[in-house]
Amino acid sequence: MAADASTPVLTRIAARRPSVVGALGGALVVLLIIWLVVNFTKGPSYFIEVFFIGIATGCVYALIALGYTLVYGILELINFAHGDVFMLGSMFAVTLVAPLGLKAGAASLWPLVIVLLLISMVCCGVINAAIEIVAYRPLRSAPRVAPLITAIGMSFILENIALAWKGPAPISFPGLLPHSVVVSFLGVDIRWDKLIVLILTVPMLLLLVWLVQRTKQGKAMRATAQDKDAAAIMGINVNRTISFTFLIAGALAGAAGVIYALYVTNLTYLQGFQLGLIAFTSAVLGGIGNLPGAVLGALVIGCIQAFNEGLSWHAPGSDWTQAIVFSILILILVFRPEGLLGERTPEGG
Repeated sequence: MAADASTPVLTRIAARRPSVVGALGGALVVLLIIWLVVNFTKGPSYFIEVFFIGIATGCVYALIALGYTLVYGILELINFAHGDVFMLGSMFAVTLVAPLGLKAGAASLWPLVIVLLLISMVCCGVINAAIEIVAYRPLRSAPRVAPLITAIGMSFILENIALAWKGPAPISFPGLLPHSVVVSFLGVDIRWDKLIVLILTVPMLLLLVWLVQRTKQGKAMRATAQDKDAAAIMGINVNRTISFTFLIAGALAGAAGVIYALYVTNLTYLQGFQLGLIAFTSAVLGGIGNLPGAVLGALVIGCIQAFNEGLSWHAPGSDWTQAIVFSILILILVFRPEGLLGERTPEGG
């Protein structure tokens, strides 16, 4: 009888909990909107400039986050080495600048930037595919913790390769992009260093969507992600499809490495760990395994970083970006693990 009497009370408490969480979330969103409106009112042109910085940063995160979400979608594996593949893309870029003859203001600058981008994408794609064949494929039937630990181990291996290759000191990438104003928007001068990120990133994102949605290989990727055994019965080469997915994910990381080098021009062998975790947070925020969600999450994280570092709300010089980003990761995992655009799915038994 006591158990029966307590059941309605527990039911009411369980029913009330989501509304309390929703109310707190709504209150935080309202406060955030008020803060953004206040900053926009204080300086509209500066606000828009910071916003464009956030979009440019988010585009770089998107290229990395898409690699995480592609691999997770097909293997349910968090490839922690992916951020270090991105770091190697930057190292390839800084290594190839002199051999390719890249110089600021040269007439052949943009064709050579495309060549640099393609070389880095191919190298990083091959490295990522090789990692899958050597480190992950033999553990495909093992408990999930085994490939997870292997991924962390591969991350340290790639970091140490970069450390032995380039050393521990930060590396300066030459400032190749012109500083001239490309376009003025609402009183804000948009320069090449921000616009080039959009020019190089958006076509790759659209090409990836076309590849996954329209091509035969993309259909094989989606079929393998849904059910590997059924895909194999239908004649799909599962191993080749998974390797191709890692190849594409690595190519995106290589492209992000070159764009990051062009945009930031200050590189280090540890950048893959930090930016990889931020990009992973972006993928989780948007919905891990969801391509549009990864892009949305990356843009949101990029804007959060730009607004936190560029707008006034804290003491000058303090930087809460990483704390805020990883607090978002924890909150998403606790309250909405499927992300913004993901769908809640039942757990397999």
